[in-house]
Amino acid sequence: MDSWVRFSSQSQAKERVFRAAQYACTLLGYTLQKGGSGVQLLKMVKQLETHMSLTRKLMRLGNSAEAVEAAKRAVHLSDSVLRLCLTVAHLNKAMYFACDNVLWAGKVGLLPKLDQDKWSQRSFRYYLFALMLNLTRDAYEIRLLMEREARTSHGGSNATWTSSPSPENGDLSHPHPSSSSFPVAILPLLSERFSRQFHLLGMVLRSNPPLLLDLLKNACDVFIPLDRLGIYPTGQGFVGACGLASSVLSILTIVHPWLKLKP
Repeated sequence: MDSWVRFSSQSQAKERVFRAAQYACTLLGYTLQKGGSGVQLLKMVKQLETHMSLTRKLMRLGNSAEAVEAAKRAVHLSDSVLRLCLTVAHLNKAMYFACDNVLWAGKVGLLPKLDQDKWSQRSFRYYLFALMLNLTRDAYEIRLLMEREARTSHGGSNATWTSSPSPENGDLSHPHPSSSSFPVAILPLLSERFSRQFHLLGMVLRSNPPLLLDLLKNACDVFIPLDRLGIYPTGQGFVGACGLASSVLSILTIVHPWLKLKP
C-alpha cells in the first residue's frame, strides 16, 4: 500500500493540471454559449471537457488507499477537533474516490448497466461532506490563531475591572440609558468590535498563507458539489471559474510545498 501511495502522490500534479484544463473548458464552453458561437465549436469544447474528466478519473484510480492512509495518520493528532475533522474528511474522500472509480468503470463500458446518475450524486455527496469538514477545520484554525494574536497584542496584561453603577450597590449618580436610546448607544460598540475582529482576521490570514490558500481553495470547491447536487445551483460559468481557481491554488501548493496546510 505504501508504494501505491507514493505512486499516487507523484501523479497528483498531473491530475491537478488536467483538472484545471477541464474546468477551463467548462468556463470556455459557457462563455462561447453566451457569445452565440457555433454549435460545432461548442460540441468540440464539450468533448474535450469530457475527455479531461475521464482522464482525471483514470488518474484517481486507487486514490482511496491514499485517503485511508491519511485518515490513519489523522487519528493520532493530539487536538481532538482537528483529529475528528481530518479523520472523517479523509474517510469521506476515500468513499468519494471509490464511487468515482465505479463511475469511471461505467463510463468506459466495464459496467454497462451502471446507474451513472445515482453514483455521480453519491460521489458528490461524499465530496461535499469532506469539503464542509475541511472548511470547519479552516475556521477552527483561524479561531485559534485569532485568539493567540489577540493575547499577543494585549501583552498578556490583565484589565482592571470596575463595578458598574447600579441600584443594588447604591450608586445612582449615573442613570441607566433608556430603552429607546440603548440600541443607538450599542451600535458604535458593535461596529468597533466587528472592526477589530475583521482587522485581526486580516492579520491572521496575511501571516499564514497556507491557511489562506486552503480556505480559498475549499471555498471555491464547495460550490461544485452544491451545484451538481442541486442544493445551490450556480451555473456552468461559475462552477468553471471556481474549479479553475481552486485547481490553480492546488498546483501552487504542489509547486511550493510550504504553501500546503499541515497536518
